[in-house]
Amino acid sequence: MADPENAQEFTALYAEHHPRVYAYAVARAGRPLADEIVAETFLVAWRRFARMPAGAALPWLLGVARNVIRERYRDEQRQRALAAEMLAWAADTPDVADAVAERSAVLTALAQLSENDREALTLTAWDGLPARAAARVMNCSTATFLVRLHRARTRLERALAAAGEPTTTTMPPPVLRPAVIEEPSR
Repeated sequence: MADPENAQEFTALYAEHHPRVYAYAVARAGRPLADEIVAETFLVAWRRFARMPAGAALPWLLGVARNVIRERYRDEQRQRALAAEMLAWAADTPDVADAVAERSAVLTALAQLSENDREALTLTAWDGLPARAAARVMNCSTATFLVRLHRARTRLERALAAAGEPTTTTMPPPVLRPAVIEEPSR
């Protein structure tokens, strides 16, 4: 917003509607989060000022605040779910020292592989992508990707065997991330 006239209009809009947006945020999220919610709301308003509906600024701003609050709660839910999953994973690990040694051996073996082998393995094991999606990432057909993945797993097992590690583990525990919903192909 380089136009000084628009900047003045936005400042007037902020001065007029800030108290109402703040009250809305306090009522729905509490005082500790209200300032952040209002700041994010007016940041969106700043970025979309030219597209803001004329004469309906307050309802639009409250709608944006509502969306900001929703996103905050979704983020908090994701973080709680991730923490619970990590705790469950930690509870399933009988001996931390064994897990650390095994993870170290697998990471060392991974480092010895080519970039394409590492990419194929991590896309499926750590990122949880199905073969079709991983093939898209690697810009190849699904069949080609499956062949590459098989060969990468074989090379990883050989590297682990050379290091004296059992080959039953093909990858370290995955880095836990929120689930990604794949869009349908068109």
